[in-house]
Amino acid sequence: MIRDNQRYLNMLHIVIDGALVAASYLLAYYIRFHTDVSDAEAMVTGGVLPMSVYFSALYYLIPAYLLLYFFFALYTPRRVTTFLYEFSAILKANLAGLLVFFVALYVVRQPNFSRAMIFIFAGLNVVLSTLVRWILRKILRRTRRKGRNLRHALMVGYSRSTENYIARVKENPEWGYVIHGILDDRIPVGTKYREVHVIGTTDELQAQLSDNQYDEIIIALPLDQYDRLEELIGLCEKSGVHSKFIPDYSGLFPSNPYTEVVLGLPVISIRYVPLTGFFNRLIKRITDIIGSLIAIVIFSPFMLFAAIAVRCSGRGPVIFQQERVGLNGVPFMMYKFRTMRMQKDEEEKEAWTTKNDPRVTRIGRFLRATSLDETPQFFNVLFGHMSLVGPRPERPQFVEKFKEEIPRYMIKHQVRPGITGWAQINGYRGDTSIRKRIEYDLYYIENWTYSFDLRILFSTIFHVFRQKNAY
Repeated sequence: MIRDNQRYLNMLHIVIDGALVAASYLLAYYIRFHTDVSDAEAMVTGGVLPMSVYFSALYYLIPAYLLLYFFFALYTPRRVTTFLYEFSAILKANLAGLLVFFVALYVVRQPNFSRAMIFIFAGLNVVLSTLVRWILRKILRRTRRKGRNLRHALMVGYSRSTENYIARVKENPEWGYVIHGILDDRIPVGTKYREVHVIGTTDELQAQLSDNQYDEIIIALPLDQYDRLEELIGLCEKSGVHSKFIPDYSGLFPSNPYTEVVLGLPVISIRYVPLTGFFNRLIKRITDIIGSLIAIVIFSPFMLFAAIAVRCSGRGPVIFQQERVGLNGVPFMMYKFRTMRMQKDEEEKEAWTTKNDPRVTRIGRFLRATSLDETPQFFNVLFGHMSLVGPRPERPQFVEKFKEEIPRYMIKHQVRPGITGWAQINGYRGDTSIRKRIEYDLYYIENWTYSFDLRILFSTIFHVFRQKNAY
């Protein structure tokens, strides 16, 4: 059964991780003290500690890192999660390990222990752990595609959630899920969706559990049958089979739901925004301040060129200020280099820019194509109006329009708007589908992590050179 395979796989992960921590540590020691950089260390510290002192640290280091990996859920089954999620957990665990290592050295009062070696060890451990887990993922996915290490499931109830779940499983065969059928009281036996057939009614669940060895029972009842939910879960519990429940109103839930317990009563927050947390807001704001200052310095020659070009392109201000709606619905003035000819306020408010828009000047087309027109927004970031990464801000008249037409539109104002965002690097900028843009914005808001921001920033650098919708 898959449960036995998973137990063995977790044990293998632990053994491999312990070996990788040891190998990274030993390699870091060799690099630090048996290469050309070792003399610099000796000059600073007046000599290095004996080898036995460094090696004795492994007795504590290996179990400490295995505990950290456990704490960051690296030994939890991640069959349907992305490699990026696993890399993020490895990175967080090693950053925490660095902090614990330095605190431990302070507590034992050991100032001569090479700090450089610790940093080398951390870097090597992240690289080796990531590489090995990537290889293991490739091996497992290839194995599952060949029909081994599969997870066998039965679905109970036919609803929108049933179809959504089956579609995701079919589109990702590397997950290794096999859905053997659907039990439902209303849909005729033999009806199929994506080659998964209705094989009986919900009253046949007990017989199915007795006659087959399922790893999971996926309960996806339609809303009007929720009165049977407790009964069906009870049957699964009696048979010792793991059950999962997919609510038929999942469209109301965030993509990453947050559950809290109120005196033993589980409560699901309909909308969980990670950036409402103080620490998350603080680290993002610090990054915005540092990042915007660095960007202003780096782009200052380009901004000078843009300013001169705009001034020579015709009458009007160099910097164009436009009211946009920001955090908590508070309006602010967003800065851009002027890329259009001067126009009346009523004309400017009519619509956003479209392809081959006659209002855009010749230099304006170049600035838009290279995104140099957006560089003054680094000052918006520095002043706290915007963030480096976030949903793009809209003008007040469009906010009033879209909040009536697009469900959940106003959620985007629970975070600071950004210069770039998840929607933009996926091609949704300019004159593109506003609904798809909001879909991507909401995914970003509900699944925010610091590593997600870094991923978007790095992707933006490459996206600038191949963007298609910058008009």
